[in-house]
Order: sequence, then C-alpha cells, then structure tokens
Amino acid sequence: MMMVMQPEGLGAREGPFAGGGGGGEYMEQEEDWDRDLLLDPAWEKQQRKTFTAWCNSHLRKAGTQIENIEDDFRNGLKLMLLLEVISGEDVKSVHLSPRTQEHVDSRGNRRAECWTGLGGEGRVCGQWLLLPLMTFGPCPLLLYPGERLPRPDKGKMRFHKIANVNKALDFIASKGVKLVSIGAEEIVDGNLKMTLGMIWTIILRFAIQDISVEETSAKEGLLLWCQRKTAPYRNVNVQNFHTSWKDGLALCALIHRHRPDLIDYAKLRKDDPIGNLNTAFEVAEKYLDIPKMLDAEDIVNTPKPDEKAIMTYVSCFYHAFAGAEQAETAANRICKVLAVNQENEKLMEEYEKLASELLEWIRRTVPWLENRVGEPSMSAMQRKLEDFRDYRRLHKPPRVQEKCQLEINFNTLQTKLRLSHRPAFMPSEGKLVSDIANAWRGLEQVEKGYEDWLLSEIRRLQRLQHLAEKFRQKASLHEAWTRGKEEMLSQRDYDSASLQEVRAMLRRHEAFESDLAAHQDRVEHIAALAQELNELDYHEAASVNSRCQAICDQWDNLGTLTQKRRDALERMEKLLETIDQLQLEFARRAAPFNNWLDGAVEDLQDVWLVHSVEETQSLLTAHDQFKATLPEADRERGAIMGIQGEIQKICQTYGLRPCSTNPYITLSPQDINTNWDMVRKLVPSRDQTLQEELGRQQVNERLRRQFAAQANAVGPWIQAKVEEVGRLAAGLAGSLEEQMAGLRQQEQNIINYKTNIDRLEGDHQLLQENLVFDNKHTVYSMEHIRVGWEQLLTSIARTINEVENQVLTRDAKGLSQEQLNEFRASFNHFDRKRNGMMEPDDFRACLISMGYDLGEVEFARIMTMVDPNAAGVVTFQAFIDFMTRETAETDTAEQVVASFKILAGDKNYITPEELRRELPAEQAEYCIRRMVPYKGSGAPPGALDYVAFSSALYGESDL
Repeated sequence: MMMVMQPEGLGAREGPFAGGGGGGEYMEQEEDWDRDLLLDPAWEKQQRKTFTAWCNSHLRKAGTQIENIEDDFRNGLKLMLLLEVISGEDVKSVHLSPRTQEHVDSRGNRRAECWTGLGGEGRVCGQWLLLPLMTFGPCPLLLYPGERLPRPDKGKMRFHKIANVNKALDFIASKGVKLVSIGAEEIVDGNLKMTLGMIWTIILRFAIQDISVEETSAKEGLLLWCQRKTAPYRNVNVQNFHTSWKDGLALCALIHRHRPDLIDYAKLRKDDPIGNLNTAFEVAEKYLDIPKMLDAEDIVNTPKPDEKAIMTYVSCFYHAFAGAEQAETAANRICKVLAVNQENEKLMEEYEKLASELLEWIRRTVPWLENRVGEPSMSAMQRKLEDFRDYRRLHKPPRVQEKCQLEINFNTLQTKLRLSHRPAFMPSEGKLVSDIANAWRGLEQVEKGYEDWLLSEIRRLQRLQHLAEKFRQKASLHEAWTRGKEEMLSQRDYDSASLQEVRAMLRRHEAFESDLAAHQDRVEHIAALAQELNELDYHEAASVNSRCQAICDQWDNLGTLTQKRRDALERMEKLLETIDQLQLEFARRAAPFNNWLDGAVEDLQDVWLVHSVEETQSLLTAHDQFKATLPEADRERGAIMGIQGEIQKICQTYGLRPCSTNPYITLSPQDINTNWDMVRKLVPSRDQTLQEELGRQQVNERLRRQFAAQANAVGPWIQAKVEEVGRLAAGLAGSLEEQMAGLRQQEQNIINYKTNIDRLEGDHQLLQENLVFDNKHTVYSMEHIRVGWEQLLTSIARTINEVENQVLTRDAKGLSQEQLNEFRASFNHFDRKRNGMMEPDDFRACLISMGYDLGEVEFARIMTMVDPNAAGVVTFQAFIDFMTRETAETDTAEQVVASFKILAGDKNYITPEELRRELPAEQAEYCIRRMVPYKGSGAPPGALDYVAFSSALYGESDL
C-alpha cells in the first residue's frame, strides 16, 4: 500500500485525500487512502485544474509556470522552485545574458553572477546560490535561499530526477511535514494520484495549516471563518467544502463582505449558479489576483464537488483578505477581555447574592434559636425538640453546602481576577468570607445553647411530671385515709358506753394516734413534693398548692380533734376498769400490721423514674427483698387471726355476747385479710411492671450500644479522613489531572460514606425519641460527628478547589506539569512546618536557592506581592503567582486600547455603529452601556471614549 506525506499537527494518520474534521481533520484509515486511489473522475479533473492554477499562482512570481501537473514536476526542478517560493524565500526572476550580469536582489544587495550557458554548473557567489540554467523560459532564475534547498543534481537521467525529487521531499519534511512511505519514483514516473496527493500535502502545509479561528484546527478554522463572513447573507448556509458552494452565492458573499464595491449581491439569484460562480471567478481574478482555479460547469454538474479543490480555492480568499482580518483579530481580543470582565462580574454578583441569602438565613435563624421561652407541657417541648431535629437534619445541611460553595466561589473568583490582572474582589460590607464565618460561628454557639436548653427543659418537665404524679398519688392515698376521720373524732359515743367500751375507745384512739403519727411523714412528704413543684415552676402549681394547703389544714384539725378526744376518753377511763386484753392485743398487733400492709400497698403502687438498666435492676432487687418478707408477714397475719379466734372462743366458752367489733380498733379481721389479698395481687402486678421497665431500659441500652458502635467507627474514620485530606493537601504529587482524579475519588468515597452518617442520625433520633440523653459507651456525640463531617466536607472541597485554581493558573500562565512539580518540590522543601505555608525567612531561603540576589528593599517589595495582607506567611498559590507573574503573557490595557483603535479606524473615539458592526451584539451593547462619551474635539454626536473604558477594565471593580 502506498502512503503519503502529511503535515505535522494534522494528525498521526492524515493523508492528502482524507476527509474529516477536527484537529486531525485530514486523518483517515488506510482503507480511505485505498478508496482515494480510485478518485472520482470529476474530482480528479477539479483537483488537476485547481492544483495546477494554485501552483502557477506561486510559480509566476519566479517567471515560470506548469502546463501538465503530472509531467512538469517529474524532474524535480520546478518542484524545488515551487517550494522555494511558497516557503518564503527571496526569489527573483531576472533576465541574464550568457555572461556575467549584475543584479540587485529584493534586500537591496548587489550581486554579480556569471552563467556559462544552458546546463552550466551552478556555484555559490557571495550570498547567492547559482543553480544550473533551467529551461523555464528565455531567462534563467536566480534564487536567494533562506533555508536553502540543496543544489539540484545536473543531468537528465532518471536517477538525477529521483535525487532532485527526494531533495524536495526532504525539504518538505524539514518544514514540519511527516513523510509517510512516499517514494520519489511515483512522482518521476508521472503518477497522477501521487502527484496530486503530494501537491495537496504542500497546500495543507503552506496555505491551510496555519489558518485558525478561535483556536480551532485548520479545516474547522477555515470553515468557521467562511461561516462568520457569510452569516448575514440570504440564501447562504456554509456547512462544508463541497455542496455549500455549488450555487456560487457563498463565494460572492465572501467577496462582497470584504469588497462590497466589486459585486452587487442584491442582484444575484440562487437559481443562476453558473452566473454566480463565473462572476466570483472573474472578479477574484481581475481585482483580487486570485487565478481561476475551477470551472463553474464542473462544480454545478457534480453532485458533490471535490472538497480539496474547493478548500484550496477558498484558502486563497482567506489569504487575500488577511489584511482585513486585523480588525477581526482586534475585535476578538476585545471580546475576550470583555468576556473575562463579564464572567467576573457575574461571579461577583452570584457571590453577593449567595452571601446575602446565607446571612439572611442566619439572621432569621438566630432569633428562633435564642428564643428560650419554655412550654408548660412535655408534649409541647417534645414538639420543639422535633422542630430542632428537623432544623439539624433538613434545613442546616444545605446551608453548610452553601457556605462551603461560597468559600470555593470566592477563592475561584480571586484566582481568575489575579490571573487576568484585575484587582482583587472586595465584597460588600459585612459579606466577607470572614464575616460569614463569624456569623456561622455565632449561629453554632446559639444552636448549641438552644439544644442544651431544650434538653435541660425536657429533663425538668420530665421530673415535674414524675413529681406531680407522685404528689397526686400520695395526696389521694392520704385523702382516702383521712376521709371520715374528722367526723369520727367529733363523735361523743363514749357518753353512753360501758367502761369496757370506753377503754376500748381509748385504746382505739391510741391506735389512731399511732396511725396518725405514722401519717405525719406522709403529710410532710406531700408538702415537700408541693414545695419542689413550686421551685421547679410547675405549670399547675396553683392547684397543687391549693390541694396541699387543704391537706395541711385538715391535718392540723385532725391533730386538734385527736387531742380533744384523748382528753375526753382519759377522763372516761378513770371510770372504767375492765379491759378485754385479748382485744387489746389484737388491736396492738393488728394496727402495726395493717400499717405495714398500707405501706406495702403504697410502695407497690409507687411510681418511679429510672434512666438505666442498673437503676431498674436496683428496683427489682428491692422488690425481691420485699417479697422475701411475705412469709413472715403471713405468719404475723396468722397470729393476729389466732387472737381474734381466741376472743370468739372465750365468748363462746363463757356465754358472753359475741363481739362483732373490736372496741380497740376499727380494723376487722376481714380488713386485714382484704389488705393482705391486695398486697398478694399487687406483688405480681409490680413484678410485671418492673420487668416491662427493665425491657424498656434494655432497649434503650441496645440503642446506646448501637449508636456507640457506629459512632466509634464513624468518628475515627472522619478524623482519619480529615488527617488524610490534610496530608494530601500538603503533599500532592503527580500531574494536576492525576491529583484531581485522586481527590475526586476521595470526595466520592466521602460522599458514599454519607449513608453511615444518615444511619447514625437515625439511631440518634431513636435515642432522643426514647428520651435517652446520655451514653457511657462512646465519647462521640452526634454533635461531634456533625462538626467532624462538616469539617471533612469543607477540607476536601478546599483541597479540590486549590488544585482547580492551580489548573487555572497553569493554563493561564502556560506552565508545564514539570514546572508545577518543580514549584511544588521547592515549596514543600522550605515549608518546614508542613502546613502549606512558608514563613518569610523560609521564603527568602527558597528564593536564594533559586538564584535570586535579594536585598532588604527588594525582598520587602516581593513580600508585599505575595503577602498583601501582611499575614506573615506565603501560600503555595501566592508562590506560583510570583514565580509566573513576570513571564506570563496576559492582556493589558494598552493592548485593548490598540485593538479598539483598529476598530475605530485609527480615531481616538469610536461610535456605537462601529461597535455593533465589529463586535457580537451582546458585547457591543456591553461596551456601549459602559463607555463614557468622548470629550475631545471633532467627534460626532454619540462618540464614545474607548481609552477610558479600557483603563477602567483594569481598575477597581464596581462590586
């Protein structure tokens, strides 16, 4: 398979007949080359004519031409001459006699040359290369070599021709064109396909390759140039280099755009392609010095005209109008500068907006968190806690992201401003990154205080609820015990009683007093509970106080009544002598036992508040100890019932009136048995209640351990990741893209870990819903995890942003990866504290190691550049900026002024019409809105001052 030459920069497999686009727009597979070897006859005809005319447009500068493209290049001489002309050498055609002739070259140098005649041997004379006389016409050709072609071989034999063609091919290779397996033999043998391919390669290298619009490749650049120039014209839509040109309107539009005086475009018709094409060919040849390279009929009658022929011809227009491109270049420069300013202004506005929204959210949130007005009920406070959890879980996380993004946007904006030599961005008052950080710290302090208050208030209400329930229970028991006591103490039943009955009444009263004394502690406990509820600001304190006062008043009255009745009974006792010892014994033993039963019932019905399994186990232990006393109590009950049985036996034995009641005590054996049965029933009930509480506490313990297990894994993981990101930030290695890929992978790993945080949040919410606020199994609270997580997200985002800024710096400054690595190595060597910053002494040592001769004044000047805020440290970004600032090629105000001057036709002012004509609509209006009126003399109304505008672009920003 035959291969072809290809220009460097057009792709590793580009060929002269290949189609396509992009940076390697002429690159195709080998099968495409095979297909081009079977070139369409119509395309071959168009290429032959176009390439021949193109070669002659250059050869005529040397006073010669070709007639047959495959024959006239066979000996290599005209091929070498063509290369001399198109490669930019000084070539001058002169008429010489067969003898010596003097000639002044294009550089003004006088040269004397001697020719021996046809076929004479060439020689070097001064700076001129004398070639053998070539039969290009009646006169020899004298060439001045810039990068000289080798001397042609004399002789007309085949090997001489091959040698000359090889020298031409070597010269092409020296101009940056890769030669891929093409031999000179095909050219010498007159192979049309290979000859056309070789000429197309030369055209690509010397006429098309350097065409670039907005950093596009050659073919795309030429196509984009045609599209822009013909965009305003009706019936023109340039999409390719074949069918888009068949009607001739595109060529006419190109001419009219640059020379409207040569063609009346309004009179052209789309249905007259032949006429349009011929008009373009004739005008181009007559006025633009572009020879006719195509036939109108061939283009119109070919379904798809040859792309290479069209590109060759159109490239002549590009070069013919190259002078007119100066204004477009200037316009492009201005558009680029304006685009930078517009983008920066947009970033400033976005920063201001985002900062305002974040500060406003903080301003609205802080008063809500500072509101410490408690609710009277537990349910209302739990709703407050739920609202706070929603704030933490739903409302705050997006704001954390906004805060981090705000800092990233600020750093990116400052980097872009610094790279474009604009002044640093100063946000509005109160919207600095430090202001937002301070506001955020204030928010978190208030937030922490609010949470502490909430939990404290809930604990207070929880205790209040417990105390209130205990108060009501004990008050109810006491009120039940006192019910009827005042009426009983007020009776005068002893007036008609017998001595035995009186004495019984006295003993019964003594038992009551004993019972009354036993209740003294209960009354005091009730009063203490009421006092504690008052001190804890219980919301129903008024009703508690009222009830407590009623109990105390009643208690005082009972004491008074008791004393009065005792006095009465004691007076009556002196009159009575007979006492029933058995009944007295019953009373003496039954009363304490009944008190014990009352106490047992009260204890078994008592409420409790525990917070752990251990406290619940303690209650269970106490209950088990109580149950161990039941057998002894049952024996006591049997003994008491035995006394009653003995009384009844004595009555029966001695025929006494049956004693239905005991005069010494109001309790009956049935009462004792009833209370005993109640205790028997309450014991298993309390067993069940305590077991349920134990289960609940065990659930809480499982929740504690579940949370602790995750927190003990998540906390160290976050801490390790924070340290790892810190190490990455301090010792990034490899290319920036590799660093970015590694950091992005880290970021993705961190994002993927978010499910663990969410799961931990869920466990934390379960703990709070179960009112569990302490956890001895871990040192990590949910607040610690949240703070660490936010710190990790911020750290990885900052590190990625630093690498992104380094990419911006590298691309803007034109730094290679090796340079960045060298900068990083130097910086890390002198970053002795490994904190990503050099101190001034370390920075001085770094500069000295790099060859800087520093005095105090010069070093102070450099420090003002790298440390403008006098923070006493030099960051890596500031170090890179300093190392690249002096050599960076950036736009300046002077360059922008010069570009505007070109658009203004060398005037000191510019009109809105000129701006709208030369610039895209959006950027033209941008300039018109911001330019001040020109105040000089001789300017038309509406003239604008572009000098002041250009200077302002590099001055203080409006934001």
